[in-house]
Amino acid sequence: MIGYSETLIKYASDTRYVGRLDAPAGTGEAGLTGPDVGSRLAVRFTLGTDGTNLSTVKFQVFGCGYTIAACAAAAELAEGQSLVQVSRLRAIDIEKVLENDLPAERAYCAELACAALQAALTSLKNGGTSVSVEQSPTAQIAADQGPRLAASDPLLRRLLAAAKTTNHEPADCRLFAGLLTVASRETSGVLTGLGLNEEALDALLELYFPGITSSELLNQDVEQDSPATPEYDTELLSLLESYLSAADRVTTAQPAGWLTRIIAARCGQPGHLWVAMGLPKRDELSAAISRHLPRLAAANDRGMRWKRFLFKRLCDLQGGVLCKAPTCGECSDYNLCFVVE
Repeated sequence: MIGYSETLIKYASDTRYVGRLDAPAGTGEAGLTGPDVGSRLAVRFTLGTDGTNLSTVKFQVFGCGYTIAACAAAAELAEGQSLVQVSRLRAIDIEKVLENDLPAERAYCAELACAALQAALTSLKNGGTSVSVEQSPTAQIAADQGPRLAASDPLLRRLLAAAKTTNHEPADCRLFAGLLTVASRETSGVLTGLGLNEEALDALLELYFPGITSSELLNQDVEQDSPATPEYDTELLSLLESYLSAADRVTTAQPAGWLTRIIAARCGQPGHLWVAMGLPKRDELSAAISRHLPRLAAANDRGMRWKRFLFKRLCDLQGGVLCKAPTCGECSDYNLCFVVE
C-alpha cells in the first residue's frame, strides 16, 4: 500500500473486525446522513454485548486505507472493554494505537471511526435503534478536497501541447496529462502517486507526450527514496489485472496495464476515485475504463461508483460481507454505491 507505514498496513489489512453482525445490540453510522448522503466517506459499526462489556465489534467502511486502519484500531480498543471504558475512547486514542502514523491531513479518519463507534454505543444504550451522525467539519472538508486541475496549469498545458504532435485519442491525452500533473504536485512524488516505475513513466511520456522527459517531472529528493518496484494494494491490483484482455496480459507496458496500476495507486486516496485521478467529471473515468479495460466496464453493468465496485468485488472474492441487504434496490445505502441523478 503506497505511502502507508508498517503499522498502518497492519491495521488496514486486519480482517478480524470486518463485517456486520446479523442481530447487533447497537449500530452506529458516520458520514451516511445529511444532504450529501453517499458522496462522503462512510463508516458503520455494529456491536454485540454480554450486558457489561462489548463482546463483539464489527465495522464496514467505504473509504481509504487510512480510514480502514483507524476503524480496525478502534475495534481493537473497544472489543472486550466495558461500556464505560468504550464511552471514553477518543480519536487521539486511535491515533496512538496507529503510532501517530496518520498524516496530519488524514487525522479526520480517526475522528470518523470514533464518531461511528460512539454512535453505535449510543444505539446500544437506547435499545438498538441505529444512530447516524454527521461527519465532523474537518472530515467533510477533507473528503471534498481533491486534485482539482485548472486549465491554466503550466504543466498541464505543456503536456497537452506535446500531445498535439501525436495521433492518440484526445481523451487519453487529457487523462494521462491530468494524472501526471496531479501526481507531480503531491509530496509523495509521481512514481508513488501513479504506482509506476521510472521505466513505465518514460514509456508513457514517449507515447503520449514526446519531447517531455521523466526528469522534468520527478522530484529527485522524493523519488530517490521510492522503491524501484512500486508498492500496491496487491489484491486490488490483481483484481484489476484480471480484467485485462489476453493481448494486454502479454505485456503490461501499454495504456491498459498502466491504467490498472494507476487505479490501484489512486484508490488509496480519500474521496472519489475520479477526483483522485484529477478528472473534472465522473463520466470521464468510466469512459477511460471502457476504452482500456472493457471487461471491467462490462462487469460494472449497473454503474456502481468505481471505488465502491472494486472494493465490493474484493470483499465478495474473499468471502466477506460488505452489503447490508440482499439486493441493491432495497438497501438503505443505495445512494452510497450509485450516483442518483
